[in-house]
Amino acid sequence: MVILRPTRKLRSLLPTVVVERPIDTALGDWYVNRIVVERQPLLLLVSTTSLLSIVLPARDVRSLPKRLASVVGERLRRLGVDDEVIAAEQRAMQPVVVAATDNRSVLGNLVDLAKSIPFYFEKGFGAGQGLAGLEDWLQGRPSHAATIDAPYVFPDRHAPALLRARWLAEVPGQPAGDPSEQHA
Repeated sequence: MVILRPTRKLRSLLPTVVVERPIDTALGDWYVNRIVVERQPLLLLVSTTSLLSIVLPARDVRSLPKRLASVVGERLRRLGVDDEVIAAEQRAMQPVVVAATDNRSVLGNLVDLAKSIPFYFEKGFGAGQGLAGLEDWLQGRPSHAATIDAPYVFPDRHAPALLRARWLAEVPGQPAGDPSEQHA
């Protein structure tokens, strides 16, 4: 099970339930916020344990819980994560439950990322690279949240390390990695 935690703006579109349970996935819960950049509505998602971000067009928000595993899988493929590890994470993400936000530190990261996105477009970084280029640019910045043991992490390195540490023990013939080795 994974929890999708929408900000107040999205709560009416994604009704929440009260849930108490342990984290089943390597990347933890996913926070989501709706932002508008250059008149384009976007959804910004952030993982609680890796601070990995995903940026999507804000279409059909109500179906996001059904699409979350595939959206995360696509992002992890772009990071070069093995298909077996992605499949294990996606299996652990079922079902997706929508609940209220509960971590102010991750919300702070969500706000910081949202504030930096217009800068990306204003300065013309990654012209023609679309939202995938934006995600790559966001992940090149060190991030921190109170839920993470290291002072700062680079999400594009931290997420694959967490996935390896959690899931490679279950994939035959591949050694598990240590997520702490990826901290900057």
